[in-house]
Amino acid sequence: MSSRSLRPSRLSAADILRTGAVGLRARRARVVLSALGIAIGIATMVAVVGLSTSSRAHLMAQLDRLGTNLLTAEANEAPDGGPAKLPRNAVAMVERIGPVQQATATGQISAQVRRSDAVPLDYAAGVGTQAARPDLLRTLGARMGEGRWLDRAGERLPVVVLGPVAADRLGVTGPGEKIMIKDTWFVVTGILEPVELVPALDRVALVGYPAAEKYLGFDGHPTTIFERSSDDSVEDVQGVLARSVDPGHPGSVSVSRPSDALAAKATTDEGLTTLMLGLGAVALLVGGVGVANTMVISVLERRQEIGLRRAIGATRGAIRTQFLTESLLLSALGGVAGAALGAAATWGFARAQGWLVVIPPWALAGGLGATLVIGVIAGLYPAVRASRLHPTVALNAT
Repeated sequence: MSSRSLRPSRLSAADILRTGAVGLRARRARVVLSALGIAIGIATMVAVVGLSTSSRAHLMAQLDRLGTNLLTAEANEAPDGGPAKLPRNAVAMVERIGPVQQATATGQISAQVRRSDAVPLDYAAGVGTQAARPDLLRTLGARMGEGRWLDRAGERLPVVVLGPVAADRLGVTGPGEKIMIKDTWFVVTGILEPVELVPALDRVALVGYPAAEKYLGFDGHPTTIFERSSDDSVEDVQGVLARSVDPGHPGSVSVSRPSDALAAKATTDEGLTTLMLGLGAVALLVGGVGVANTMVISVLERRQEIGLRRAIGATRGAIRTQFLTESLLLSALGGVAGAALGAAATWGFARAQGWLVVIPPWALAGGLGATLVIGVIAGLYPAVRASRLHPTVALNAT
């Protein structure tokens, strides 16, 4: 009979997974605690990416709906500290710019707003007063929350539309109620929804130009011009807007683009995302240390098992594969749980905020990939240490 060299048998992939899973099932409490560290790190990273992406998607949807072609021209502060005035015909001058599609204005009024005449002037609600034109709502893309906006008839009457913050400060709950502006009673005809591009209007009472002149002593000079032009001509209009509003004193006019604030907010979110991802990586590193600790202790506790397997023919490679598989399964368990928790947290928070729910697939894939890398790194040393145990020494260990 010819002699042939004996070759060690190889475990199939199913046998490797089964052997690795047995070691985890035998120490369930420790496995859960170790996997929890990985899960927290992955959940943090997935949630941070998901919430940041959802927030940016919501902001971009706002920009798409509100448009990025709105420009504002405001009068700078006058030398005496009061609001500077723009020319009365400023809106007409802006409308003459070729690409301009819509133009309107508001004018600041020095008039105290109170809930009633029983409230002393010193205890006014902190609500400003501005004169507004009927086309303001359409130009800003704003919407009414309740009631109706100023029309051509209403702008001449003592009626007022309140921003949502102004209504809350005055205790006005709906149209039909009365408030006092200066010494005149005004009927509330509507309450705006929050004006996203011009949040300052949330805190003011808006009356028509003719009514403001008749009842509040408004001089007809606007303080802010709003205009919309075609998207491809915004930059050109921005360059000539100040000179068109006040040709004699263009330096006294400040031109801005309200949509830049939302774009800046999206950029800020990106910076915060980087910071939070760093914190998630730290949590993931701590979880990896926990896995490594669990595997090292597992090797120390199972030396007799390792010695018995080596005595009956298990190779060093088989021992390394067994413990490396256990480490990978332990990390994968934490990774899957963390990805699920992160996705659930993103979905719940985004829905509560009214955002679009966006969870990038690369965030989930990257999180799971990171767990496998952590598993390999954390399990490599314990696996090598286990494979180097001599059968005799391992069997005699107590």
